Amino acid sequence: MEPAKNLQRYLGRFPGRRVLVLGDVMLDEYVWGTVSRISPEAPVPVVAVRAESLKIGGAGNVAANIAALDGTADIVGVVGADAAAERLVRELTRAGVTADGLVRDGTRPTTIKSRVVAGSQHVVRFDRESDAPLSPAVRRQILERVRARLPGADVLLVSDYAKGVVGARLVREVLAVAARNKIPVAVDPKVQHVPLFRGVTVLAPNHQEAAAAARILVRDEADLLRVGQALLHRLQARAVLITRGEHGMSLFEAGRPVTHIPTSAREVYDVTGAGDTVMAILALALAAGAPLRHAAVLANHGAGVVVGKRGTATVGRAELARALRDDGQ
Repeated sequence: MEPAKNLQRYLGRFPGRRVLVLGDVMLDEYVWGTVSRISPEAPVPVVAVRAESLKIGGAGNVAANIAALDGTADIVGVVGADAAAERLVRELTRAGVTADGLVRDGTRPTTIKSRVVAGSQHVVRFDRESDAPLSPAVRRQILERVRARLPGADVLLVSDYAKGVVGARLVREVLAVAARNKIPVAVDPKVQHVPLFRGVTVLAPNHQEAAAAARILVRDEADLLRVGQALLHRLQARAVLITRGEHGMSLFEAGRPVTHIPTSAREVYDVTGAGDTVMAILALALAAGAPLRHAAVLANHGAGVVVGKRGTATVGRAELARALRDDGQ
């Protein structure tokens, strides 16, 4: 694995790197409590509420991670014309993210994912959302915002949560803008949208999404290799990074042997938002000039830090540097 000094130097280049995030923004609400009894009305736990919190989720959490790492994050997406949108904009601004690229659409709600957590166990999650495709008028507004912002960015990051922003026409137009401006593109895709991202710099699905997109049943390591190579060939991407949970990551690059990166997580408390941290670090590392395999190692360490935190969380540059040192990287 790469020596620490070779990876640490990229962290010093994060400040001032600009990433344009395009995707599905949302709010993550948490109700924290404890359970000591079952309801007499139905066989469900009774949660005694101890605290409530509100965090940025989805593509917004990707942008918040970029800002926490001292990068410059600009976000383009859709919110409703509602009070939740105002709360989301306030939280993004507080996190250091430029949020004036958000388009307000009165026909849909701002996406909110609400979780009830008792101790360390998720009891239930309920979602308020619309996954309907964007109207032509809203899609045009999104494209206008991307066209205005992308020439000043170092990387375009697409964070797809299948809530309506990502669609065939918008992706085709946005990728054309990125190509004209020679901007690298990193994508965290949903399965149904994987074919849209032909020719991108790096696609980073998790192992289940990758297997579904490749239509290959993964039973062993050989099957995983077939999945990565199939996606790499089919999409003509520069790289496919498959995240594998406790097994770390596998990086497939055109013309290079596969790189397996073992997990660096010491304690797994909550995996919520770990993929957002991976994408944020991957994009910033590419913006800082890191080769893909070095960017992937940095992202893997960031994921190892964030899964040890409670709820949707971010990782700071100092934390990432410390994780690299602790692992001898």
